[in-house]
Amino acid sequence: MPRRAHDFRGLTQPRRLILLRAVHQVPGRRAGELASETGIPLNTVRDHLRVLEDEGLIRVDTVQVGTAGRPPVTYHPVRDAAAHPVAHARIEGAHERGRLLRAITPAEASPLDEPAQRQLDVLYEHLDDAGLEPHIDEASLTFELAPCRYHDMIDEDRALVCGVHARLVQDVLRQSEGPLALRKLQPFVTAHQCRVMLTRRADTAGRADTTRTAGPSVTTATNTSGQRATPAHDAGH
Repeated sequence: MPRRAHDFRGLTQPRRLILLRAVHQVPGRRAGELASETGIPLNTVRDHLRVLEDEGLIRVDTVQVGTAGRPPVTYHPVRDAAAHPVAHARIEGAHERGRLLRAITPAEASPLDEPAQRQLDVLYEHLDDAGLEPHIDEASLTFELAPCRYHDMIDEDRALVCGVHARLVQDVLRQSEGPLALRKLQPFVTAHQCRVMLTRRADTAGRADTTRTAGPSVTTATNTSGQRATPAHDAGH
């Protein structure tokens, strides 16, 4: 299937994931502050932030300082898709494409209601656009994924990268407004496979505030490939 013109190319470079994590951790910082924290040159930081903004992954606020010259800007994660045109268009487009595909593809009736199906449509497209080759089992609410294309180059940063992906899965599910939430992201269940496991929010009662305000906690995953253990990101703690 041809790639869409507006796929998540912003997630195909480790430096962008590093910057995205920094924006999520402390919203409202300027490009210079992000450059100092990450050690990435300022002009490169600005280029990467522009791509993340264009793709609806972050938003920019202008700071009114009352002095001459161009006002500084600060960077924030996109939380409310309805208030962000790019993020909103992604959600609506993904759900419509999913609806059309189901209409022309003979299949058994889905066990999911419309809001849950909408969330799966949006999450599937997000994971596909990020190059993770998702395969979904609707009955178990599980996505089997290919690892990041550059995973063999970032061995020491796997926890960082997987944490960013887990945070984005949480954001996508919340923005698309339905009953499903992230239960766990399990990196490298085999040498060539990662897994995203979802759950219904009724199963995570009392934990919604944690998934809204903090990144996923880190537990230990079982690695069946015989390689060293890789952190699993669990939204249930």
